[in-house]
Amino acid sequence: MSQTVDRALSILPLLAQGPADLGQVAARLDVHKSTALRLLRTLHEHGLVHRQQDQRYRLGARLFALAQEAVENLDVRDIAHPYLKELNAECGHTVHLAVREEGEVLYIDKVESRYPVRMYSRIGKPVAITVAAVAKLLLADLPEQERREIAEQLDYPQYTARSTPNPAAFLRELALVREQGWATDLGGHEESINCVGAPIRGTDGSVVAAMSVSAPNVVVTAEELLALLPLVRRTAEAISREYSGTGEPPAATAAP
Repeated sequence: MSQTVDRALSILPLLAQGPADLGQVAARLDVHKSTALRLLRTLHEHGLVHRQQDQRYRLGARLFALAQEAVENLDVRDIAHPYLKELNAECGHTVHLAVREEGEVLYIDKVESRYPVRMYSRIGKPVAITVAAVAKLLLADLPEQERREIAEQLDYPQYTARSTPNPAAFLRELALVREQGWATDLGGHEESINCVGAPIRGTDGSVVAAMSVSAPNVVVTAEELLALLPLVRRTAEAISREYSGTGEPPAATAAP
């Protein structure tokens, strides 16, 4: 990277901390004020910085617009898919990716298991929202009042004896998922299928998607599947880092 570009880009993290005057910018870059002014003018011409009436500089609206556009154009499925395939290759079980859209939780990607037994799920299909691990992860991230409103509006079909029976039980489950940072469905939708999941987070730490690993108990027991939770969470955190563009997980998670 050229020295000029490097210096110009170094101004942006400084202004992210708050407005700064020409002298402060020059001092941070360790350059003469004339050099700092030339860089600031260039950034100003592109809308990346703005000069206030008090002669201090702050980040420009164009920078925020570009950041928002970049976030909106991110496709979490494209980013996640290689990680899902790698996880599937390592554990052999079915891997799902889901998002919440218009009140439903939908599968947007799936990598099939290596063994002959197949799960009845498909991309674009809504999940059983009151029992699915991915749904719990996406709903648990919502504000408490919104969680309560959703819980009261849902039906609670009893797929199995382990299905969530009512709004109160669902809210308790969501509170637990929110606290621990991971979720399960242990025979809640199908008695023979168990599932563990983890959240994928965006730049602000909010949950933008959820991923899970599912397997029938004729292949692995629930306890054996739960042993994969650290691997599932590491995969979700790796996707989160790439999706959010950060070097660290966007939010801390509790140990299982």
